[in-house]
Amino acid sequence: MEEASKNNNSIRGIVHIIFAALCFSLMTLFLKLAGDLPVMEKAFFRNIVAFLITAILLSRSEEKFKVKRTSWVGIILRSAFGTAGLIANFWAVDRIGLADSNMLNKMSPFFAMLMSIFILKEEPDRLEWGALIIAFLGVIFVVKPSAGMASLPAFVGLFGGFAAGTAYTFLRKVTMRGERGPIVVMCFSLFSTLVTLPFLIFDYEPMSLKQLVFMLLAGVAAMGGQMNITAAYTYAPAKEIGVIRWYYILHMKDKNKETENA
Repeated sequence: MEEASKNNNSIRGIVHIIFAALCFSLMTLFLKLAGDLPVMEKAFFRNIVAFLITAILLSRSEEKFKVKRTSWVGIILRSAFGTAGLIANFWAVDRIGLADSNMLNKMSPFFAMLMSIFILKEEPDRLEWGALIIAFLGVIFVVKPSAGMASLPAFVGLFGGFAAGTAYTFLRKVTMRGERGPIVVMCFSLFSTLVTLPFLIFDYEPMSLKQLVFMLLAGVAAMGGQMNITAAYTYAPAKEIGVIRWYYILHMKDKNKETENA
């Protein structure tokens, strides 16, 4: 019975991680379509939308905005690493190809699995290590890095993947202790909004209606991604859902290339 429940949770985690990857890919695409806007402006709008939606949902829930005392440290670390990761990703997206920057950011499952060893004591077995290494090598062959990838933007994009993976590890830690997913999403979105707000005030660039629409769409897509990835790491450990996510990344890599060339 316990084994069946574990398998069901793994399946749920895999489904959520696939939808999360789709949502985040759409978010990156919308940000790219929004054009040449300051990184912090993009980050602000990406998070303010998610914050408002989760705040409305929580205001209608029974427990409202109640946060467990044991969750605060994990939530703060999840928010800090998550904010660093998304800013690094946005900065890289503006300087290298959409598909390449998206791939670098999606190194997060690899880093999440590594960080889970130290933070959550979740040890992957040989099969899981082997599958992830093969998937990682597969990404390298698919990307076929150009000279432009071996640059500062590429390293910043890779750091974004590391920060995101670490954030997901702390996300799993707090949700394993019973914290509600929407609370974690709202706190992360609020944290990121407050961090980027001063930059927005001093470096705001007016947007056209078309840019505003794309920014709002990016926020909605980000909201979908956050809710799904929160659910995914609640149901299953990184070592189980990470490999499946790599397969989806390889598929989306080709799709993004087609979009850029269209």
